[in-house]
Amino acid sequence: MVSTRGTHNILVASNRGPVSYTLDETGTLTAKRGGGGLVSGLSAIGPDAGALWVCSALGDGDREAVRRGVGEDGVRMLDIDADTHAAAYNDIANSVLWFVNHLLYQTPLEPVFDKEFRRQWAAYETYNHAFAEALAEEAAEGAAVLVQDYHLVLVPRMLRELRPDLRIGHFSHTPWAPPDYFRLLPDDIAAKVLGGILGADRAAFLTQRWADAFTDCCHAVLGPGIPSGTRIGVHGLGADADFLRERSHRPDVDERLAVLREQIGTAPDGSARKAIVRVDRTELSKNIVRGLLAFRELLEERPEWRERAVHVAFAYPSRQDLAVYRDYTAEVQRVADEINSQYGTPGWTPVLLNLKDDFARSLASYRLADVALVNPIRDGMNLVAKEVPVVSDDGCVLVLSREAGAYEELGEDAIVVNPYDVSGTARALHEALTMPVGERAERTKRLAVAATALPPAQWFLDQLEALRSADQA
Repeated sequence: MVSTRGTHNILVASNRGPVSYTLDETGTLTAKRGGGGLVSGLSAIGPDAGALWVCSALGDGDREAVRRGVGEDGVRMLDIDADTHAAAYNDIANSVLWFVNHLLYQTPLEPVFDKEFRRQWAAYETYNHAFAEALAEEAAEGAAVLVQDYHLVLVPRMLRELRPDLRIGHFSHTPWAPPDYFRLLPDDIAAKVLGGILGADRAAFLTQRWADAFTDCCHAVLGPGIPSGTRIGVHGLGADADFLRERSHRPDVDERLAVLREQIGTAPDGSARKAIVRVDRTELSKNIVRGLLAFRELLEERPEWRERAVHVAFAYPSRQDLAVYRDYTAEVQRVADEINSQYGTPGWTPVLLNLKDDFARSLASYRLADVALVNPIRDGMNLVAKEVPVVSDDGCVLVLSREAGAYEELGEDAIVVNPYDVSGTARALHEALTMPVGERAERTKRLAVAATALPPAQWFLDQLEALRSADQA
């Protein structure tokens, strides 16, 4: 246990913080603020709450900022050894824990838990311990600590040992694997992952399905019951309607909307072409390739949609330092090019694929979408499914994977698909494209209401209140 106490009453811990730094060739550091639910939540509690965000330095700019003592009030950035961070982040968090909880392994060949894995796991433990020590140093007596996600599953138990006086919560932003799949992990590692989270007073998830899966894993690996007395909670993060509606009508979005409409063009009869929109990172679980294959099958089986529909696919590169992600991004490009080569005409490009991140353009695509395709293999929530109905100008049909967390809230007013069923997804796209305007508008209204039920600031405050409350409801 640490002998000294800090001054902060509310602490958040996450791999990525609310600010990042870039270093130019002149040695000048430039700060860039991030967004998201945690940023909104901390803003909601006000500047006098004594809050601190503990995060990791992620790049050279961040590390240099730490070394120079450059920072922002309310943020402590940890300069963890770069090799340790790489092993913890790339090799364990993103290549093991992410793969397990998203069911991504090709099991005839992977995973392989060998001596090299054990070295990487040791780095993951070191990384988590650095966070636990920093939180223990900074927290006031009885402070509330909200630990975020799969990067830091060991922190709650480590922090509990250092500071038993603290109220500790852990929130998982990913799905949770069912026991049979979770137990691909070596038995001792599976127990450490679960035991780490069970060091918290409260473990929370995006949906009841993921919460139940976690509980089932605890029973299967550790035995009946939740031995630590950890309470389980569910907080379904929603879209920030006020921000999205305001941001989506700024001039830069209007400009991109006009460009997109021109790129989509009009059908030979002069009517507006239909737009099937997806906005994703090129993350393996997002299932972009099968979405493209479904669009190709739509064109094959329903030739009436040739020159009358365009698949607007924004696939922003993710985790390109890992070869499997680079290969996946290349496959997305290959399939899109193949469809355009097979079906494209001088006046019609079937797939408008863009791999360059552009938030304003994403919002523009939300506004014009006739159909939103959200078909992940598995997803903790998927905020795109919630954002499109909020931003849509004229109503949008949501084609939604039953394996997205958002399905629990939005499934009733979406067209639901099995993400592996390409033919079923093609049929769903046809159904969506032919849905009557009135029904489409009514569904969009209901989707928008459900999507904004728990906006980011309230999502954060609800967790904080639940952690602080005597009964931990």
